[in-house]
Amino acid sequence: MYRPPRISPIRHRPRYNPCMPVSAIVLAAGEDSRMRSSRPKPLHLICGRPMVMHVIHALEGVDVERTVVVVGSDAERVTKKVQEQAPVWAGVTFVEQEVRHGSGDATLVGLSAFDSDDLDDTSTVVVLPGDRPLLRARTITDLVRQHEAGDTAATVVTVVRDRPAGFRRVVRAASRQGEGRILRIVEDANASVEEALITECSTSILAFRRDLLAPALRRLRPSQANGEFYLSDVIEELASMGYPIGSMALDDTSEVLDVEDRWQLAMVERELRARTNRMWMLNGVTMFDPRQTFIDVTVDLGRDVTLYPGTILQGRTVIGDGCEIGPNTRLVDCVVGDDATVANSVGMEAEIGRGAEVGPFAYLEAGAAVGESARTGPFYTGRAE
Repeated sequence: MYRPPRISPIRHRPRYNPCMPVSAIVLAAGEDSRMRSSRPKPLHLICGRPMVMHVIHALEGVDVERTVVVVGSDAERVTKKVQEQAPVWAGVTFVEQEVRHGSGDATLVGLSAFDSDDLDDTSTVVVLPGDRPLLRARTITDLVRQHEAGDTAATVVTVVRDRPAGFRRVVRAASRQGEGRILRIVEDANASVEEALITECSTSILAFRRDLLAPALRRLRPSQANGEFYLSDVIEELASMGYPIGSMALDDTSEVLDVEDRWQLAMVERELRARTNRMWMLNGVTMFDPRQTFIDVTVDLGRDVTLYPGTILQGRTVIGDGCEIGPNTRLVDCVVGDDATVANSVGMEAEIGRGAEVGPFAYLEAGAAVGESARTGPFYTGRAE
């Protein structure tokens, strides 16, 4: 039984059509020391999707011409997984940063995938960290729109933090009319006493005019502390040459949370699950307790579906209209027909027909099928035919 997936509002949004093509560089070459894992950091799953894939999907609001993913540690594993899952519209290609010398060097490596003869190309290049899985598509759309409307050399996405320690500060020129022009972005460790009091911080999400980005990157000097080249220093290079630098303030600071360890991974997953559950409830799904309902972003749900506490829906699971799922039920890559009921059960790559009743305490093995209007009864084990 095959049920074609619906068009979900969380994965299909109207795109902004810029005047010129938009390209993206996703920085996913950083070392993974605090995750304590053999899995590459970009591939840690959040709501059923690798972390770096959430960042790539955030580009769906713009007509991106190409997406260059800069890989480093475990480049082969990251490349293979992204190739398998990346949407065709993203135009993903890969470049390896063989020796890690910071975000500035990684961006320059990413630019090596661009055509070298387009030196007068004034199109927009968006640079995104690969560990910001909560980044929304509308934020990238607004960034590109504002960057192009402002005709700036670069546009920085900023947030105001009450406790800015540990974050990069946005340093502006003094102005009687309010916010002055941006002069530079300074690392927390290098901030002066006055700069340390600044609460406006960079999110490391930036848009650049392509023809100005590469020359500015080549002018960067390594940090005296660790010898790395910081992408944030490009802002000072461009400002010192007289180019205007724009900014876009972001109200939702959770959107730019990064993931450095397992605790932050759990916090980000909790936020994304809350977003996902809210979206489905606004589209006709009932959840008795959203805090105890877990839905991957790759799952598709019909109208008038009821999910009881302890329900876990993973992978490419598709739930038809009018179904009741749970409590304490886990379905992975399953297809459930309209008006079916699944209670206190587990299913793996199984098919459940329209109007069927599964459970309680049933187990469906991979390839198992429950026919239309069938009743399994308790403690049923379904096996592949």
